[in-house]
Amino acid sequence: MATGAEQVSAGATEKLTRSARGLRTRMHQTWRKVGPWRLAITFLFLALALFIARYSWERVPIAADIERMLYDVRSTSMAPRVAQDDRIVMVVFNDQTLIETGRRSPLDRVTLAKALAKLDTLGAKGIGIDILIDQATPEDQQLVDAFKALRTPTYLAFVSAETNPDFVEYGQEEFLRAFQQSIAGGAVKPASVLFESDLTDNVIRSWPNQPTSLPALLSNALTPVHPEFRQYIGAIRFRYPADPERPVFAKLPIQLFTGDFPAEALRDQIAGRYVLIGGDIFDVDQFETPATRVQGGTTIGLEVHAHMLAQLLDGAMFKAVSPSMLWAAAILVVLAGALTAMLDVRPWLLGLILLAQIAIILLIPYWAQARDVDTQYLPVFGWVAGWFIAFAAVGTAARAVGSEQRRFAQSALGKYLPRDVANLIMRDPDRLALHGEKREIYALFTDLEGFTKLSHAIAPEMVAFLLNRYLDMLSETVLRHGGTIDKFVGDAVVAFWGAPISRVDDPDRAVEAAIAMYEAGEAFRRSAPDGVPPIGCTRVGLHFGEAIVGNFGGEGRIQYTALGDSMNAAARLESANKQLKTTVLVSETVAKRSTFSHFRPMGRVAVRGRSTPFAVYEPVPHLPEADVTRLTALVERFDNGDKTALEELESYASDHPEDAAIANLVYRLHEVGPGGSFVLD
Repeated sequence: MATGAEQVSAGATEKLTRSARGLRTRMHQTWRKVGPWRLAITFLFLALALFIARYSWERVPIAADIERMLYDVRSTSMAPRVAQDDRIVMVVFNDQTLIETGRRSPLDRVTLAKALAKLDTLGAKGIGIDILIDQATPEDQQLVDAFKALRTPTYLAFVSAETNPDFVEYGQEEFLRAFQQSIAGGAVKPASVLFESDLTDNVIRSWPNQPTSLPALLSNALTPVHPEFRQYIGAIRFRYPADPERPVFAKLPIQLFTGDFPAEALRDQIAGRYVLIGGDIFDVDQFETPATRVQGGTTIGLEVHAHMLAQLLDGAMFKAVSPSMLWAAAILVVLAGALTAMLDVRPWLLGLILLAQIAIILLIPYWAQARDVDTQYLPVFGWVAGWFIAFAAVGTAARAVGSEQRRFAQSALGKYLPRDVANLIMRDPDRLALHGEKREIYALFTDLEGFTKLSHAIAPEMVAFLLNRYLDMLSETVLRHGGTIDKFVGDAVVAFWGAPISRVDDPDRAVEAAIAMYEAGEAFRRSAPDGVPPIGCTRVGLHFGEAIVGNFGGEGRIQYTALGDSMNAAARLESANKQLKTTVLVSETVAKRSTFSHFRPMGRVAVRGRSTPFAVYEPVPHLPEADVTRLTALVERFDNGDKTALEELESYASDHPEDAAIANLVYRLHEVGPGGSFVLD
């Protein structure tokens, strides 16, 4: 006899099962009955939702500003609250220093020289100077003498006109180099003080890119404990005081080290610490950080260096979020919004589910930030917006179910199948039964180079117009050559020959179609409307092999498609065009079966998912037959170990500098050697 707990568990399981079954049924009915135009609009909005959920930080105006604001609030609220850091002390020129010295720019060199001489006696671990010595003064020799006398490892600020053209001229850089050369050989070395603020709002959030043309960044130069920070460009870990009365870093005025104040009284403040010297002057060297954006005010550049040095000393390197994770998150939130719209539950329960999902989306970045993940580029606002767009788009389509019926007849079949195949299916409807069979097919994949990037640069209406026109041209080409259109994946066309009926000349039809699809893509490029940025070429991959072909998808919504290794191989060949500098690639299995004679060999390649490398060929109908024969013979000779063949290939490539594919072939043959295979990415 079942216990009460077992009965409750069984009841909960049954409810979950009924809910899942109901969701599947509702999805099935929705996509079965919604009209094609509404379906297209729904998918367009889903694509928009996905775009915003992935790129709102980078490419969506206004949303990008919101994302940065959310990050600033998040990083400030989750930042460590710490006691004063006893490893670093700042010694600053301040406005009182300027009053006392009567100098504003350049800063008084005598004051700096006196301070350095006294600091050198107090046992500092290292000294970093964020002051540019970029112009001459009468007191320069006194400062040079002070630098040469130093025994403490010291690093003097350096920037270049190339990396910081807005603030440094070439004349200043030349003086910097000459001055640092004059003190070379002692304890003083140059260090970069370059910062990189966000171009959108001029806020410093990340470590700068550290080009090899510059010396090490000041923080990296002062200590070698974590050399991996030499390549780090992630978020700066700003820390904030646990006690508002005691800042994170002690700040001493430089006047303490230039007058009659006894040096020994300052030893406890300096000994064993890193000393950073720089300015704390009103309206000079002031920066915005996430905290100042939230709380107001600015931060001096010297304090930013102090935070970076403390972060380096702690080895606190934030973990970056990979692009694949960002894509996965974007897809997940859009999918969650779409599926939530399909739920058939009470309004109050739907409201709770909605609030729970939005709360999770908003809390995940805080959870990640607390675990030292760099959440700078998490598109949190984009996730929420994408979720709502997907929810609204699918919900609108779902509410329209019942008012429209999906038509599936000969006219629809004719858009995907050649006319004779469509007529055959219409005469024998049993061919639409859900089943699959193993067939040998010629599988073809295409891709339009750069169309995704192009779609971000033009209006959505123009994207839809261009994409529909392009797919019409390629679809007509497939059907004209007797092929079956499997599917469209964005701008990609998937097609095959050999099913549901096969013909003796299928290999020639497939090869001719592949060439014609590339040429149709070129015609599409040339006929683009005015104002549309340049469109890339169409790349095609063609492979012969076994596949499972048939109708799949369920009784209410079926698709005649092919599954298997041959489809994957064709897709790999299509993507290989980019690496091999070709436009149409066919496998050896296709070249051997076709009567087409103008195939030139493109070497042997190894692709993911296939254990055995195979030869690939490029159909070149416009290349003289003599050239095709010559290239085929040379590649064969090289594979048989004749090194002179490679020299002849190099000569051919030199005579045809416009032929990037041949140049690439020569490069690959050099790399892999006779009989070798090139591993594709």
